[in-house]
Amino acid sequence: MMLARPSDIGMRDLRVLVALVRERSLTRAAALLGTTQPSVSKVLARLRGHFDDPLFVWAGRSMQPTRRTLQIVEPVQGLLTAFDALSVSAAPFDPASSDREFRLLLTDVGMTVFLPRLMAQFRKAGANLRLNAMPLDARQFAGLLESGEADIAIGDFPGAARGLRRQRLYHDSFLSVVRKGHPRLPAITRRRGFLAERHIVVKASHAGHAAHEAIGRGLEAELSSNQVHLRLPSFTASAAVVRHSDAIATMPAKLARFVAQEFGLVAFPPPLALPRIEIAQLWHERAHGEPGHRWLRATIFALFRE
Repeated sequence: MMLARPSDIGMRDLRVLVALVRERSLTRAAALLGTTQPSVSKVLARLRGHFDDPLFVWAGRSMQPTRRTLQIVEPVQGLLTAFDALSVSAAPFDPASSDREFRLLLTDVGMTVFLPRLMAQFRKAGANLRLNAMPLDARQFAGLLESGEADIAIGDFPGAARGLRRQRLYHDSFLSVVRKGHPRLPAITRRRGFLAERHIVVKASHAGHAAHEAIGRGLEAELSSNQVHLRLPSFTASAAVVRHSDAIATMPAKLARFVAQEFGLVAFPPPLALPRIEIAQLWHERAHGEPGHRWLRATIFALFRE
């Protein structure tokens, strides 16, 4: 049996090379692949030894590919595509006998709204099925789907990248929540009383999906700066703060109904014109025909379609 040489490389090493060409940064490539910068550095050292070339050189603060890298990156991308196609099993996917781990990109809303029902369905379908719920970052989700580091992203993505497929699950509106016993509860359901209260604004520049941006813009346009009691990047955390204050938090309606029940809050329609959001599942074209992936998409659609 032939032993592997220290310079032998695998498909994951080649994915690192493609990510480095794309990002021109060890840190960004590591984030794209969901790994660490030291791990990417080790792979780069192995690639340099294998190809007997520095592959990247520093120019200012960015890494520039060498001529050798530019010569091999296109064939490498073709090889990865071919490998992924060959890796697709022709046999139908049987969840009852599979121990596969599926990887989903979810916001904090998705973690709360989707995971409980999805995990219950997993338990029914196959005792050994596993799920890895990964935090969704608007800067990285397309790259993670493309590289195969994630299977599906769920959220509101109005400007998704090419090469991604999408399937609408449902539309959602927004509801506001306050604690039970709020001293001005009748008044805050009307516009004047609502705008006079202190608010929690959930606004994340990169974490999450377009719902964060939609509600952040909508509230900031209506509220004066002194009415914003707290800014934070998590809808779920905002509900925990509301439970112990008189502030108002506004969030996607499905989550609002859930936290109202779980935290003992009151949910009501905000007296503002706020946009609706479309929640969809996205995946890369490369995974479209794979039987296990098809099963996962069909399961998600059956559970959460409008």
